[in-house]
Amino acid sequence: MHQSATDPPPRVLHIAQPVDGGVARVVTDLVRAQLATGLRVAVACPDSPLATDLRRLGADVRPWRATRSPGPSLAGEVRRLAGIVADVRPDLVHAHSAKAGLAGRLAVRGRIPTVFQPHAWSFEAVGGPTSALALAWERRGARWAARTVCVSEAERVRGVRSGIAGSWSVIPNGIDPARFSPAPAGAARAALLPEADPAAPLVVCVGRLCRQKGQDVLLAAWETVLRRSPDARLVLVGDGPDRERLRARAPGPVLFAGAVADPVPWYRAADLVVLPSRWEGMALAPLEAMGCGRAVVVTDVDGARESLPDDLAAHCLVPPGDPAALASAVAALLADPPLRAALGHRARRHVLSTHDVRHTAEAVAGVYRDLLGGRFPAPAAPTVPSEYRESVHS
Repeated sequence: MHQSATDPPPRVLHIAQPVDGGVARVVTDLVRAQLATGLRVAVACPDSPLATDLRRLGADVRPWRATRSPGPSLAGEVRRLAGIVADVRPDLVHAHSAKAGLAGRLAVRGRIPTVFQPHAWSFEAVGGPTSALALAWERRGARWAARTVCVSEAERVRGVRSGIAGSWSVIPNGIDPARFSPAPAGAARAALLPEADPAAPLVVCVGRLCRQKGQDVLLAAWETVLRRSPDARLVLVGDGPDRERLRARAPGPVLFAGAVADPVPWYRAADLVVLPSRWEGMALAPLEAMGCGRAVVVTDVDGARESLPDDLAAHCLVPPGDPAALASAVAALLADPPLRAALGHRARRHVLSTHDVRHTAEAVAGVYRDLLGGRFPAPAAPTVPSEYRESVHS
């Protein structure tokens, strides 16, 4: 049965924890797009800036007390979430990341069509017996996901090879190309670092300060970079549990900028953006930096090759956990401004053509349409605004 003109649009419940970093940006972009198409959108998440932002957009935000990681509070978190589900009465549930995916699937248990989006697998984040337990849960919990959405084919393959069964979709992460757009570095750098030498090379790393993002590897590489580019400056943008440990091992004048509401000025100020992650699904920060026309150096983890144009890999991709390889790639690009500029231009064109957030939102809508059938409104014809067309095809 198809949706009639008098039927209310479907109601979607997003479940989000964590509420920062890439997960928060993905949820925000999806909610904004879904509200614009007329869906009724609710979000269950802890009280946070994310919750505030989503309320401003017009979402029905339901406070959900939940820690970032599984622990003794899980049973209570599942009960509270089940209460939210019963109150919201969604047509579809979309759970984001490991913790929300765990609690959400336990609360719903397949009674409502459920989309699970891991945003990188939980069993990669831990080691030893904890990793085995996380993998066992993912195998078991898959029965309660009508669709598992991966942000890269590499993430999907890792799940399949790990014995996780189910119905899969691969939907790459996207960014807003109007927001993440090029601008001259000089003005941004002068505003952020007024005392810095404007001619000194600036390397920026944007990400949560934690083991996953690998800032410790970048700091280990930095002394080698300084031997080849003594004036280079490194800025770590973000906050997290490893902040003090990273400060203690930082060689020389590394700036810890802390968490920022908007990373765009830092991308624009940078000569080079680096993200030395140990694992990912598909990291957003490199896509955002490429949208700003900046060259990047990233580690060869899930999603990295898929996020780069093929011809950038030789310059921009290094093995994870390898300070020497990272230092070599960073130093080589700092020494070659024309190459950096060419790579940044190519990266921007690639992001426009393959990682526009509007394409991501429509692909997610296609998953919802598959699961809800006639209850989901027909898609509008996709459009690419004229201001992007020349850039995509030039």
